[in-house]
Amino acid sequence: MKSKIIQEDIKTIAEELRPVADKLSGKTLLITGGAGFIGNYLLLTIDFLNKNVLKKPCRVISVDNFITGLSYQIKESPTFKAIKHDIKNPLKIDEDIDYIIHAAGIGSPKFYRIYKIETIDVGVLGTKNALELAKEKNVKSFMFFSSSEVYGDPDPRFVPTPEDYNGNVSCTGPRSNYDESKRLGEALCVAYHEMHNIPVKMVRPFNVYGPGMRLDDYRVLPNFVSNMFKGNPLPVYGDGRQTRTFCYITDAMVGFLKVFLSDLNKESFNVGNEKGEISMAGLGNLISEIFDNKIEVKNTAGLNDAYGKSDPKRRCPDLTKIRTKLGYNPKVNLKTGIQRFIQWAAEEHNLKSPLISPKLEKSV
Repeated sequence: MKSKIIQEDIKTIAEELRPVADKLSGKTLLITGGAGFIGNYLLLTIDFLNKNVLKKPCRVISVDNFITGLSYQIKESPTFKAIKHDIKNPLKIDEDIDYIIHAAGIGSPKFYRIYKIETIDVGVLGTKNALELAKEKNVKSFMFFSSSEVYGDPDPRFVPTPEDYNGNVSCTGPRSNYDESKRLGEALCVAYHEMHNIPVKMVRPFNVYGPGMRLDDYRVLPNFVSNMFKGNPLPVYGDGRQTRTFCYITDAMVGFLKVFLSDLNKESFNVGNEKGEISMAGLGNLISEIFDNKIEVKNTAGLNDAYGKSDPKRRCPDLTKIRTKLGYNPKVNLKTGIQRFIQWAAEEHNLKSPLISPKLEKSV
């Protein structure tokens, strides 16, 4: 791991988790989707805990088929094993497993409209196979990465959106293969808890971003940043009035792992940051302001039918549940998080932009 930004992030996450991390000491954790953005942060966090916090190391097994995953940022070792496998197929592991995190998924509209059936497969068949493995191994905790997309396009009366809002989701629309597979994944988790007593938890991330994201996945922040480095206008799909809140990866990881290591089974938790709800046009303008207003913000058609008109109008979490039950408190504001992301992207990909002044490069 070379990135100073990511190293700082991992240390921040580990320090926040120090009070509960000992549950992983000497245990074996299986992660699906470990080569993805969030998966890599999970692996790096456990690696840091192994070296600096835990009395006995936690052995990690990562499963990924690399359909959208990139690569691992840690090497195989006695405490880390990588398996190339498509979790839509049953997985056989010939050793004890204490914990499972099912983080495999295809979350970008760019990719889930290309891999329409594969997205359903990993959300449904993959979740069922992971739950079957959890049943076989009698795990201590199983966490499913759901999505804030389970809420669809929420009624304005339910924004900020609490976990008990049932959602306003099209079962046949452009986002349905992703949204509905996440909803069914949660239903499977609850069924396995009720029928087999699997200690399931479900997290619903709200627009998590940070270093390590693919710059080509067309989610709004990496899309803006990649265009910024190319000197292009920032593309805002549709009218730009749709709003989001954004959660920097350190805050999200602390929330995810607090849920995972808790005893709150059969529960769904929003994980995000309820502050700073901003329109997509406003987000483009914010990035433009960071760079002395040298960047044009331009309305354009979406890459495919999952953008623009089918975008949910608002996305903002009600965090009352996770705050009350687990003491979750996101700390990184949007401007700071974006600056860290831009600095990482510039360093990691050796990017230069005519839009970045020397003064800004130094201060980011």
